[in-house]
Amino acid sequence: MPATVLVGAQWGDEGKGRVADWLAAESDVVARYAGGDNAGHTVAVGEKVYKLHLVPSGILHERVTCVLGNGTVINPVNLINEIEHLIAEGVNVTPERLVISTKAHIITPAHIALDRASEKARGKDAIGTTLRGIGPAYLDKTGRKGIRAGQMASVEDFANSLYASIEEANVTLERQGIERLDPQATALAYIEAAERLKPYLRDTSVYINRRLKEGARVLCEGAQGTLLDVDHGDYPYVTSSSPTAGGALTGLGFGPCHVDRVVGVAKGFSTRVGGGPMPTELTGELADRLRGTGEHFWDEFGTTTGRPRRCGWLDAVVLRYAAQVSGFTELVLTKLDVLSGFEELKIAVAYRIDGRETEFPPSTMGELERAEPVYETLPGWSMDISGIRNAADLPEAARVYIERVAQMCETPVRTVSVGPERDQLVFC
Repeated sequence: MPATVLVGAQWGDEGKGRVADWLAAESDVVARYAGGDNAGHTVAVGEKVYKLHLVPSGILHERVTCVLGNGTVINPVNLINEIEHLIAEGVNVTPERLVISTKAHIITPAHIALDRASEKARGKDAIGTTLRGIGPAYLDKTGRKGIRAGQMASVEDFANSLYASIEEANVTLERQGIERLDPQATALAYIEAAERLKPYLRDTSVYINRRLKEGARVLCEGAQGTLLDVDHGDYPYVTSSSPTAGGALTGLGFGPCHVDRVVGVAKGFSTRVGGGPMPTELTGELADRLRGTGEHFWDEFGTTTGRPRRCGWLDAVVLRYAAQVSGFTELVLTKLDVLSGFEELKIAVAYRIDGRETEFPPSTMGELERAEPVYETLPGWSMDISGIRNAADLPEAARVYIERVAQMCETPVRTVSVGPERDQLVFC
């Protein structure tokens, strides 16, 4: 059977975790293809709320095998902590259910220290990273001096590489007036974690291709979103990997002939964490209404960082672009219930930059910073839609909103979520 690729259509935090959980029910393999534990995927199952950072969302389905592909970066200590937490919650996370690519790269204590130092040095121009060492780990990967997960199979080899990485980072840290890391002390927990992760290691490209040939349905789960892609995002305010459909192929190691479905995920409005332009950003009461109070897990505060997200009206310029870059076959629109109670809703259909209008993001950061949204206003609705399960029962204004989104990004909206629970989905 073919593969499905799941892609965030905005700046991340679109609700990919709960969509992955839904799609995992009809999948045999769920594979993460990019990013690290900077991701925060929240899945509600009844009264239980699971906050996943690196382990794929499919782990909550007993029949599914989960994969951490070669495109991911892994902090062994944090991964062990996440595995232990899931086991304590009654989730089966054995080496038969979770497979780690020997070609994935390792996030070291040095990478975390360098990440913090880099953001501090940037000052007001900080990118807004999660400070988990993601960027420096990818930098070492492309610089051909990273540590691959396969090295954990030999604890001695892994320890030597880890010490060397820390000592090299200390040169940079000392130059910036930052205290050196103690290689022995900081590496110990990583070495212990590596010993425990050895049974999980495998050539995942070989594994996934074999499963595809056997007829398995593979779900490729991304992290972050299109506008954070290192090539196609708002550079330099981006992540260090490729969370687009193309990234799934390189991040897992199989060919495009297997892909028959590319599912884009977008909120019914826009959110962003960290630095970088956001043309539709709102402030004041409207932003607070979209964000929520932070009292509930579904409010707009980062799963990983806890930071309040910047909120704004839906940006169709972004969605149109994301659909083009990844070739969406369908779109899932999440958090439609949050829009209940607004008298009117706005959608940015274009940007105005220096007197000219464009329907796609500009190519330079300077232009994007000057972009003014061109809005289309649609009527809102007052009904609480969280209990609706049939598209025909949605308020007419909600159905018009959904259809307009589909028209503007030239992609059918097949599913909308009207709440955080597994069953709060409406199929259009």
